[in-house]
Amino acid sequence: MPSRPGLSVSACLRLGLFQACLGALAVIFAGLLNRVMLSELAFPGLLVGGALAFEQFVSPSRVLFGQVSDAHPIGSRHRVPYVLFGTALFCLLAVASIPLIFHVGRLLAAGEQPVLGFGIAALCGLFALYGLAISLATTPYLALVIDRTEEAERPRAVGIIWCMLTVGIVIGAIAISVSLRSLDGVADPQVLEPTLRRFMAFVAVVVMGLTLVATWGMEAPGQLAASQAGREDAVTLAQSWALITSSRQVLVFFSFLVMFTLGLFLQDPVLESYAAQVFAMPIAATTQLNAFWGIGTLLGLLLAGLWIVPWLGKLPTARLGCRLIVVSLILLLVCGLAPNVPALKVVMVCFGLAAGIATNSILCLMLDLTLPEAAGTFVGVWGLAQAISRAMGKLFGGAIYDLGRWLHLGSHAYSPFALVLVVETLVAIFALVLLNRVNVHQFREDTGRSLTKVMAMELG
Repeated sequence: MPSRPGLSVSACLRLGLFQACLGALAVIFAGLLNRVMLSELAFPGLLVGGALAFEQFVSPSRVLFGQVSDAHPIGSRHRVPYVLFGTALFCLLAVASIPLIFHVGRLLAAGEQPVLGFGIAALCGLFALYGLAISLATTPYLALVIDRTEEAERPRAVGIIWCMLTVGIVIGAIAISVSLRSLDGVADPQVLEPTLRRFMAFVAVVVMGLTLVATWGMEAPGQLAASQAGREDAVTLAQSWALITSSRQVLVFFSFLVMFTLGLFLQDPVLESYAAQVFAMPIAATTQLNAFWGIGTLLGLLLAGLWIVPWLGKLPTARLGCRLIVVSLILLLVCGLAPNVPALKVVMVCFGLAAGIATNSILCLMLDLTLPEAAGTFVGVWGLAQAISRAMGKLFGGAIYDLGRWLHLGSHAYSPFALVLVVETLVAIFALVLLNRVNVHQFREDTGRSLTKVMAMELG
């Protein structure tokens, strides 16, 4: 098989601009809009988490999009056209989300039925379409990274590209804080809506422009044809599923990714409201928490990629990161007992540091547990695991918060948030247990045999 084109540091940085855009959008959706719906528009937590979760409920499409990009090039390119088309779609849907959110807010305040039901269904549908567009863009994008790198290069490429994701989170949080500072203390939808509309339209234009810069020239026509000659292009979706389900290690790592991501993001739907209601922080200040988390994550990614992973190895580093996440969640829980904003910021940096260390090593593991002959398919499966858990995190995070309020565990606003954090800590511990059962060598043996069998069935 011919060698892969490779990615220089400058090429990784440029390609990482797309990840930076995704990071900024994640802050806007999971942070800003989530808080506006929950705190300013008084949406129920289950509705907020459930609506946002529809972005991930469509995550099985990742397997399909990975398979399609493997097998069906557009203009002799397997990856970049799908990335650009998906980006254009999710930018348009992001702009459309603002007026729909405020329309549902007005219907909720008026209590109009059945119009309210249709509005909620439309909101869930929009987030589902947004999730499809994200899947369409991101699955071929990660497959492109695999196409362009040898195994030895991937830790560096992963470190740089996911650092760019974190840079996007930090820049997005700062941009929100600066651009929307005028909204501090404002709860009037008549003021919030037009400002957020203008902001989202500007963000969409910037994201589309940066994605064009990021992908320009990254995949020449026919460039990957030779390396794909031995790939699984002739393998059907049914055969791909047979390959995926043939190894117990695939199931173990899939389950671990679900629990790990859930243990990292269960608090996501309520974190900014936690800061608002328990720590009395305004909109701009709560958004800055994403910047503190992002700075910690960036440091964790760099430490893991440049020092910890080469020193300890991928699996031991992943275990270290998971243990640090458990400690960080306990600290996040404890600091709410005596609310102190500086302490909360320090904990968010520590939480980000733990997340960065774990994420770098786990992403390297994820790429190692991916057969080059079936890159798009396996990337789709790993993306599916993460997306399912992000959906569960948004849905269950909101639902557990509502349950805590309903149970009246305490008179203070802290109690429902504490319940969310306790459950999240238990999930993170379970993820660590699953990680101890991952065996890279066994995975490669099992799936390699299965791929040979699948291809033999196709020829037979």
